[in-house]
Amino acid sequence: MKNVLQIVLLLSFSLGFSQNNLLQSGPMVGYCEMKEAVIWLQAKENASVKIEYFAIDNPTKVFSSDTYNSSKENGFTYHIIVDKLVPGKKYKYNVFINNIKVVLPYETSFSSKKLWQWREDAPDFTVAIGSCNYINEPELDRPGKGYGSGYPIFESINTKNPDIMIWGGDNIYLREADWDSKTGILHRYTHTRSIKEMQPLLAKTQNFAIWDDHDFGPNDSDRSFYNKNLTLEAFKNFWANKSYGMNPEQNEGNYSTFNWGDAQFFLLDNRFFKSPNDRKTDERTILGNEQFEWLIDALSSSNASFKIIYIGGQVITTAARFENYATYPEEKEKLLKEIEANKIKGVLFLSGDRHFTELSKLERNGTYPLYDWTVSPLTSGIAESYKQDKNTNQVEGSLFTVNNFGTILFSGNAANRQMKLSLFDKEGEVLWNKVILKKELE
Repeated sequence: MKNVLQIVLLLSFSLGFSQNNLLQSGPMVGYCEMKEAVIWLQAKENASVKIEYFAIDNPTKVFSSDTYNSSKENGFTYHIIVDKLVPGKKYKYNVFINNIKVVLPYETSFSSKKLWQWREDAPDFTVAIGSCNYINEPELDRPGKGYGSGYPIFESINTKNPDIMIWGGDNIYLREADWDSKTGILHRYTHTRSIKEMQPLLAKTQNFAIWDDHDFGPNDSDRSFYNKNLTLEAFKNFWANKSYGMNPEQNEGNYSTFNWGDAQFFLLDNRFFKSPNDRKTDERTILGNEQFEWLIDALSSSNASFKIIYIGGQVITTAARFENYATYPEEKEKLLKEIEANKIKGVLFLSGDRHFTELSKLERNGTYPLYDWTVSPLTSGIAESYKQDKNTNQVEGSLFTVNNFGTILFSGNAANRQMKLSLFDKEGEVLWNKVILKKELE
């Protein structure tokens, strides 16, 4: 009897590993709320997929999601809702493909949002950020040395145990062979998402994303890009944000918002509505009127201590180069005036794109300063363009030109709430820190 049991266990274990052959990438934790969360994954072909999960403080009570199927049309991606959560719990989960448990060598977990309001101080939590992620594929890359490097940076991010990872644009780099077809676009997402170093981070951290030109289309692309509806569809297939634009049935951009603790995050779309760089007539815009008005409405109605606005291009720099807001001065001025006129407190901008890191600070008369923390690149090449920048708002000592990522630690009681900005190199060694108090942004 003992030998039979051993054979059964061995067979089950072997079948679990065999299902790994159907798993292309993931699982990835998407948004997590008090009552539901979403687990994303990609398979190599259509298969029946479900998630089983349990709270770590009650492991014998196991819940199961519905069973999902997918298709080639959406790249065999799955967005699996788990909806038997209670607030403030950590859960472990397992993936089942064709009713067989997938055996994974790393932690698969998520946490439901805590119900803290009217009860206690906001919880401490950490958000990791980074942008510009190029994964080499020599057959389709430009000749010469590969532009991407340092993939273990994702393992370094994982060791920091962030609660949330926000991918700040250029999360993939569409190549000439990609952006003209749905097949090419899905190939690029699949190729990038499948690198092994990324999987442990995806599996136990909430992941959100914005995009920039390279995951939207060709370099410096704008609203005229003919395949923007295809790249938007792919973005929705491969990410698990809470929403995508305010009119998702109309397929109008991917801007959205979510909150965690006492911070609200505003994820902006700087491509779908953006007017061409060289257009001389009509209003020049990055956000477009509908997104702009939504942002000011959402900021004005937010009760969050910290209002974090993440956009692909820089906002506060004075160096009018490439595609930052300094090259769209009318809308930049309008945005900053609206923030001031509506007495919106607690704003911090995050940005990427530039392939170097710096913190910009704009002093304002009669109110608090605005910061813009540009964190870039994750794996892409380092830019030399900073040498020509004349950013008079750059904070001394904040410029770094290495592959890097950042974290923001939100901590402290109500009277002493703060953000600690920390920058790390690809090995996870700290490069720089700055603390910004809540009261400094009021």
